[in-house]
Amino acid sequence: MKKFIIFVAILGVGLAVVGFWYWQRTTFSKEVVKLEILGHSETDAGQVIEYTVKYKNNGDINLQEARLVFEFPASTIVEEGQSLRQEIGSDQLGDIYPGEEKVFIFKGRLMGKEGDAKIAKASLSYTPKNLKASYESRTEFAAVIKTVPLTFDFDVPTKTQSGSNFKISLNYFSRFERPLNNLDVKVEYPSGFEFSRSNPKSMGDAEWEIPVLNAAEGGRIDIFGILRGDISEQKIIRATLGVWQGDNFMPLKDATATVEIGGADVYVYSQVNSQDKYVASPGDNLHYEIFFKNTTQSPFTNLTLVSRLEGRAFDFGSVRVNSGQISTGDNSIIFDSTNNSQLQMLSPGGQGKAEFWINLKSDWQASGSGDRNFIVRNTVSISGTQEQFDTKINSKLQAFQKIIYNDEVFGNSGPFPPASGQPTTFTIGWQAKNYYNDVKNVKIKATLPANIKLTGKVFPETETSNFAYDSASREIVWTVGDMASGQGVLNNAPSIFFQVELNAPYLPVQLIGDAKISGEDQWTGQTISSTYPGINTSSVNN
Repeated sequence: MKKFIIFVAILGVGLAVVGFWYWQRTTFSKEVVKLEILGHSETDAGQVIEYTVKYKNNGDINLQEARLVFEFPASTIVEEGQSLRQEIGSDQLGDIYPGEEKVFIFKGRLMGKEGDAKIAKASLSYTPKNLKASYESRTEFAAVIKTVPLTFDFDVPTKTQSGSNFKISLNYFSRFERPLNNLDVKVEYPSGFEFSRSNPKSMGDAEWEIPVLNAAEGGRIDIFGILRGDISEQKIIRATLGVWQGDNFMPLKDATATVEIGGADVYVYSQVNSQDKYVASPGDNLHYEIFFKNTTQSPFTNLTLVSRLEGRAFDFGSVRVNSGQISTGDNSIIFDSTNNSQLQMLSPGGQGKAEFWINLKSDWQASGSGDRNFIVRNTVSISGTQEQFDTKINSKLQAFQKIIYNDEVFGNSGPFPPASGQPTTFTIGWQAKNYYNDVKNVKIKATLPANIKLTGKVFPETETSNFAYDSASREIVWTVGDMASGQGVLNNAPSIFFQVELNAPYLPVQLIGDAKISGEDQWTGQTISSTYPGINTSSVNN
């Protein structure tokens, strides 16, 4: 019995030793694999950063089916055709033997704002020999963007008056070593800001695309509007300059400016033709009235008010002023105490007025279809206060009509001059022209005299659906549709021809009444129109 017990004990120890040996062969700790990313912890935006990924098998077992994955930070610019996620499979790595060490290099250009920490990641997956289980080692590396070689800042006044015209300028300049593409500027306006326009034009009033920005090149974005607020209120304007990589927007620089709403020493406002928001038309005579008021508790003496005029539509030779001096060098009108008694002494709360007259041209040259949305500007300066007053200008629509007897469109018939009891047909042609702004829903209308009737022939046939006639009112309507600025002036004008029949014994005979063209100006929001006189048989083109 004693021998049996000793045998069992020896057998148990043997089994334990074998079990421990087998357990060692069938278990694995991934701690024996060392995976790390080496590189510079600081870098400049846009500079090439080199990541060194290094692994080593510190164990005594072969590692099979190895796969290395490296992930650049999302804001990295890599070589064209490459991905932010780089993968090296087992076909390149092979088995990782005990003690084996390998190094891989990955390069990219980090983009981001100063102080941003950009995280690169690496993972190594593998299966130890004689085991079915797969393991994965992971590591990360952070690089901080030290500087961004870009200048991006605001150029705005630190103080302005509520309700006054306000200009925001954003300057940018690149010190990158290579060109930047797909740049974008986004602006966040303060409450009380009303966007008017910008140069260059914006996308949705608060975003601008910047073309390729080469090294040592820059530009400016000018934004115009009106800023309103309470006196002493601080208005904060924010902007971000970034770059698009696919659908990912990567901010590079932020800019912030603070503007205080102050009270003007002299409050200024203007009216044109007795209206605060007058909309002008080509050929108008504009009567400018400039009102000024002392808002302080102290009197002002010997003031000077300068009104500077800008705009291609102005006829500067037509300026008329009763109590001011015209400066032809810069198209300014100067009012001072020698010609305006109200500027000699402006007591606290005192008010005054200066006025002048100027005509708009009936026509001016537009450089192309993109040359639209015209304004004339009056910039008024007095006692440190400067205000800008813009007046929008309507487009100009023109309708032309002519009557032809001998034409190749329909082939008219009947005697000419017309004879009693014998019908004669004529061709009437209409043409539409639009000059300065985009205009929608353009129509031409005219009335047929009682002794004239339509034959039903219209050319081109594509305009038949746009041609209508009301038998009761005898009104003809041609729906031209929407017309871009310069359409019919810079290119071919929309036209239509239709045939009428006359049966009358005498001359001259009215063949068609006045042709009126109208449409909705998309810049000014007004309905505009003009009229072309009617035509009788004495004006027929043979």
